[in-house]
Formats: sequence, structure tokens, C-alpha cells
Amino acid sequence: MTCDAQTGQPLLAAADLAGERLDVFCARTAGQTRAQMQRVIESAAVQVNGQPAKANHKLKLGDSVCIALPAPAPVDIAPEDIPLSIIYEDADMAVIDKPQGMVVHPAAGNAGGTLVNAALYHLKDLSGIGGEMRPGIVHRIDKLTSGLIVMAKNDVAHQSLSAQLKAHTARRTYLALVEGNIKQEEGTVNAPIGRHRLDRKKMAVTSGGRAAITHWRVLMRYGDFTLVEARLETGRTHQIRVHLASLGHPVAGDTVYGPAKPKLGLKGQALHAARLTLRHPRTGEEMTFAAPVPGHFLSALKRAGYTGDIEAFLRQSFGE
Repeated sequence: MTCDAQTGQPLLAAADLAGERLDVFCARTAGQTRAQMQRVIESAAVQVNGQPAKANHKLKLGDSVCIALPAPAPVDIAPEDIPLSIIYEDADMAVIDKPQGMVVHPAAGNAGGTLVNAALYHLKDLSGIGGEMRPGIVHRIDKLTSGLIVMAKNDVAHQSLSAQLKAHTARRTYLALVEGNIKQEEGTVNAPIGRHRLDRKKMAVTSGGRAAITHWRVLMRYGDFTLVEARLETGRTHQIRVHLASLGHPVAGDTVYGPAKPKLGLKGQALHAARLTLRHPRTGEEMTFAAPVPGHFLSALKRAGYTGDIEAFLRQSFGE
């Protein structure tokens, strides 16, 4: 590997499409915008088969591309006294019920008010493996998705929890209210996900993407809407939203992958990380955590036609 790694471990990838421009390939592979990657290429931080190349260079199938992304500018992350629903906490980990609308960690445009800012205030310690920007963060959920996130409080716990997610032994189960009436009772979407070729802020099912598997089953039908349980086997960006939209049933309220005008009074997707099962990083004990259905989701369910006790129904559905 000859790519300069002073800014961090470079990303090494093989071109999978003949004739694709280098900047387009790099943007798709690194999850960056094309303009961002053009600047990186101009700085000679990208090499093709060990040599610098221009942004408009046409790749050949199998070309080795080495990308050294610049390290993010250091940011001073301050603890903030933001209310936080802590479902469980011990010396090794904390399970948080993230509200809809909260960003998980600071990034461009979200310097404060994040889950990390709140966690730094409420939790005594957080692991450092995720770096300065993401202390304790083992996995993420979208800003407009609510529900469970596990945070590591030391590096040993972080390594254990990350390994469980990578090996697919940790189970993450979501509730999703989707558009339309799904004909089947259950199914699996096994379709790779990568950056959308035209809109870099979106993801899409694409042959050049990373392997992604989502299992789903119907819980309730309301005619114009269906409540489904979705279980992640992999954890790609926007995975459930992209996979359900690929079936023709986007998540209700998702204006990125569904109708531009949200229904049911929603101000964001009706997607909730409701259950999380994992093994404790120290004891090995299997533990399952549950997050109650939030108010915005309950309101959408009522508008769709549900009148019962949703929590009792879910306990029965999940075998609790």
C-alpha cells in the first residue's frame, strides 16, 4: 500500500466498473460527495495502481485505488445538560432510548445538541475507540429515527460490542409503519446498498454497494398502511428505509425515499429501534432491552386506524 497514510488508515478498493471516472468511483466508495473527492484527488491523496491520477481518469475493471481521506478538523465536544432516557447503565455500557430529531454525534452542521454531548454530561466514562468525535459510539441510527443505541464505557466493552454487531449476533429489531398494504406476510431483502449515483446524500440498492440484509414480517394491516417488524442482519446507512422503499413500501413520513409530502401528521419517518439483544461485554449474559413506542409514532398509528394497547400487542408479538 503506497497511499500516504499520515491522515489515517487509507481505504483500498478495486474498481468494479470499467470506464467509471475516478472521482465518481471515489465518492461512491468513500461515501463522500464528488466535489469533496475531487479536492482529495487534487491533493495527490488518491492513487491508481500506485500512481497519482486525475479526477477524470477512466478506471479499468480491477484497478487498485488507494484513497487517503484527510482527518477531520479537531472539535472541542462539550458536555451538555440535555435530557437523556437511559434504559440501562453499568460500568461497561449504557443503553439509550434516542428521541426522534437528535443527531448521534457531532459533525458538520451539528456541532452541539447531539447524543454524544448529552452522554458526556450524564455518563461518567465513554470508550475512546470511536475517536474524539464519537466517544462511546458503537453504532448509529438516523436523526429522524427513534430508539435504542448501546454506548461503550470502556475500550474492552467497545471491542466486544462491535464484534457482536460485525458477526450479526447482536439483534436489532425495528418497528416501521410503511406506505401501502404489503401482500406477503414476511420476507427478506438481500440487496447491496451504496451511494446513489446522482444524489450523494441518498443511498440506493446498487450492484456496486455493500452487502445488506433485512428481514421483515407484517404485524398489522390498516389498508393504506402496514406496521412491520424489521430486523437488521447488517447495518448499512439508511438500510431499512432503502430496502422497504425498494419493495414499493417506503416508511411513512420518509420524504427522502418516499412521497415528498408526509402523511399521518408525521415530521420524519415512522421508524423506531424497539428491541436490542446482545451479550454483556463482561459477563457474556444475553440481555434484551426494549424502548416504548414514542408519542409521534403512536399518533401516526392512531391516525392509521389502530385503537388498542400497542405496547401489550408488541410484548405478545415479540414473545415477551
